[in-house]
Amino acid sequence: MNRFKTSKFKNTTPKIAKKDGWINNVRAGSFSCQGNHIKASSKLVAFNTEQAGGGMLGLSSVKPGADGQWTVTQISCHSDLVTDMDFSPFDESLLATCSGDETVKLWRLCDPELQQPGSPELTLRPGHGRLELVAFHPTSSGLLAVGATKSPLLWDTSRQDAPLAVLEQHGDQLQSLSWKRDGSLLASSCKDKMLRVFDPRAQLTPVQSAKSLQNNKDSRILWAKDDFLITTGFDSMRGREVRLWDMKKLNSSLSTVSLGTSSGTLIPLFDDDTGLLLLAGMGDTVVDCFEVSSSEPLLSQVSHCLTDTSTRGVAMVPKLALDVMSCEVMRVLQLTDSCIVPISYQVPRKGSGQEFHDDLYPDTVGTTPAMSADEWWQGGNKQVERVSLNPDKQPKPKAAPAKEMPAKKELASRGSKEDPARGCSTSSSPLSTPSSSAAPSRSPSSTSGLSSGFLPSPSPSQSAKAIQNLLGPTSKFRHIQGAVMHRDTHITNLRGLNLTTPGESDGFCANSQRVAVPLAISGGQIAILERSQPGRLPDTSMPTIQNSVNVVDFSWDPFDTHQLAVAGDDAKIRVWQVPEGGLTETLTEPEIILQGHTEKIYSIKYHPLASGLLVSSSYDLTVRLWDVDSGEEVKILSGHQDQIFGMAWSPDGKLLATVCKDGKVRIYDPRKSSEPVQEGPGPEGHRGARVVWVCEGKYLLVSGFDSRSERGLYLYAADSLSTGAIDSAMVDVSPSTLIPFYDPDTSVVILTGKGDTRVHIYEVVTEAPHFMPCSSFNSPEPHKGLAFLPKTECNVRDVEIAVALMLTKTTIEPVAFRVPRVKKEFFQDDVYTDTAVCWEPALTASAWLSGMNGHHKKISLKPKDMTPVSEAPKEAPVRKYLPSSVYLEEKTDEQKKEELLSAMVAKLGNMDDPLPQESFEGVDEDEWDD
Repeated sequence: MNRFKTSKFKNTTPKIAKKDGWINNVRAGSFSCQGNHIKASSKLVAFNTEQAGGGMLGLSSVKPGADGQWTVTQISCHSDLVTDMDFSPFDESLLATCSGDETVKLWRLCDPELQQPGSPELTLRPGHGRLELVAFHPTSSGLLAVGATKSPLLWDTSRQDAPLAVLEQHGDQLQSLSWKRDGSLLASSCKDKMLRVFDPRAQLTPVQSAKSLQNNKDSRILWAKDDFLITTGFDSMRGREVRLWDMKKLNSSLSTVSLGTSSGTLIPLFDDDTGLLLLAGMGDTVVDCFEVSSSEPLLSQVSHCLTDTSTRGVAMVPKLALDVMSCEVMRVLQLTDSCIVPISYQVPRKGSGQEFHDDLYPDTVGTTPAMSADEWWQGGNKQVERVSLNPDKQPKPKAAPAKEMPAKKELASRGSKEDPARGCSTSSSPLSTPSSSAAPSRSPSSTSGLSSGFLPSPSPSQSAKAIQNLLGPTSKFRHIQGAVMHRDTHITNLRGLNLTTPGESDGFCANSQRVAVPLAISGGQIAILERSQPGRLPDTSMPTIQNSVNVVDFSWDPFDTHQLAVAGDDAKIRVWQVPEGGLTETLTEPEIILQGHTEKIYSIKYHPLASGLLVSSSYDLTVRLWDVDSGEEVKILSGHQDQIFGMAWSPDGKLLATVCKDGKVRIYDPRKSSEPVQEGPGPEGHRGARVVWVCEGKYLLVSGFDSRSERGLYLYAADSLSTGAIDSAMVDVSPSTLIPFYDPDTSVVILTGKGDTRVHIYEVVTEAPHFMPCSSFNSPEPHKGLAFLPKTECNVRDVEIAVALMLTKTTIEPVAFRVPRVKKEFFQDDVYTDTAVCWEPALTASAWLSGMNGHHKKISLKPKDMTPVSEAPKEAPVRKYLPSSVYLEEKTDEQKKEELLSAMVAKLGNMDDPLPQESFEGVDEDEWDD
């Protein structure tokens, strides 16, 4: 019998990832709070940043993107320092945060490449002062433990009004909280040197407590296996130590390990499946690993890992995200000042990488909650079902069952396919060959014609008509192509962009002369970039517009390329005048301040016809009209019951349409009534929506979400909103709202979302099918939005129907949308109708308010030296192939004999040519051997 205890984890080896496996572009700060500064789910990583005074969190992913790189973005979470955060064990995208602003917020996060939510799903205000700690319950959904300055609180997120329980107040600063693995008990450590164990359902006072800590400096507590507790802290001589406790005997520890002297807090991380304990000190360059056992030795050191940079925080990656085929039993993420370093703990085994070692991986807790918070509070003790980590036992993804769809719906979906290998959408022509099952079959016996059974070849026009009858109507823009223009036209080296503008904002805006881009700099600053000066921006700071408050939306005056209206979160609209030639110094004083809203503004829009007329929507649930020239509020529109997602003026400027989170689409006639003149049901989803007038103002197009959060387009008749949408088309699944741009000349709508890589294009017509899909445009990397320029910016010689500016992380790139044509030397008058002069006002604000109406004059885009394609001379048809008579003509015997002789002579070659051997060099006679 073996006298010595051996552990299969005793040789666990830490492996620091190579530098190309680090997550860079991180700006971690050094803050005084009780959290670990970084947390990870199986998909996402959230961490504290130094931006916005610590009120912003950084976000990245556990795994790199398709290009092998990590995307890092920021989320504006709180108005004060984010003190702690925790991912739900049952939802990899649900993050809870707490802050010095005395609130707890729940965030539904997206992939870092996508636009993050502008507001939390839930906000809790306990009213107990600064909050330091937050932790999800390990077995119940929607249950949080929150640490205030001196009191732990329990919250059921489905009951937001009050906590489930407020536990006994501690004698000093609460330093850490930890749930027991089965969810029955909650342990805390405190600056008063006390350890406490609570059974919240039995009593609000601790069931066990003792003055066990040696020092009141920062301490941490963590549940280990069974009834064991782990604490880290400082001894009476300020030396760091880790102790193991029996919950029932808190007066004395079972084991103690000293870890030298250092002032940084010691952060413990424990893996319940392996019994491995990781210890990382704040500011240290060392990560220690111990194994916790229920028998002697209780704490035995496994490894001592030296890191390249000092630690700002550490987090453990969930077990389900590990590479089990490489015998990876644990992975931690080390947060440093400028990067996140993965450290993988692997057990050396033969066959590593080829087989699964089940002795290293017992079944681990799954991601399905065992019960609700209410069930737990009523006394339930169900445990989370465990799952195997064996890849062979993982559930295989089931193929989605085919759904029977009407022919028109099937056609609409056929124009765009998903390429699973590349993970991106690829466009296909609507004239794709239909499947054999859908093609009508014909047998020779059932057709009239030649006795051989072959049908006579139809003419090209008949073939096109046959295909059109089979597939339905198609758009003449179906082969539209988007292309990024030459690099010489790009603006590069953009730095410090604000990527967290609200969902109601387009993110940036442009006119024919300049671009306005928000910056993530305090004071709500906006950079103004001249389109006439492309190229690399200087590394030094640039003059900006300084609003002094956070920017929520902004818009250029359509009739004045120098005037920019900016809405701030202080419920004010500031109107700025950019000098000729651009900014040469920072602007701090606006021309006009429009003040009247009582709460933060959602969005602003200029009137399309009347100069100096602006409309705004706000959290106070009103829509207000402003005369910008006089600075006066002229109209207030009411009737909304919730957040206003979007607004749009009708093409004639008479009506205003809105789409709201209360599930309604409304049309106002502002000059006649402050209440809506029409109202109808909007999209079922409540994530966001936009609205735009189409088809000469006879219809409304709404982009939104259905009940399953799938993005879609909805078409409404403007004269009968109450009947609901007359048609809809589902686009894809993505969290960002599709922002539409509608070209009235071609009736083409171009849509994309913040953080998308794909731009969707449809032609909208008044007859079914109302949405005719066209080829889409894919950008090489996620863009932050598109801003479209006036029609005069289009190059008609290249058949461009729209030109937009695409904002990326560091560049602004022009994108042209072109229609392929054969005769490009002619002006395509079927594509370019006379366009409205939308950059000149049709009337003044006062004239419009008095009841007058106007319309834009129209101009032709045809250059003087181009002939319309409709007047191009008709070309005689050119036969591509010789007539069959050439091939079927009978030849005489003499002709056949002549052809045969010519072929033989050509093969033999010329008889006068020298033979090959004549060119060979011989030898002299005296060189022959006798």
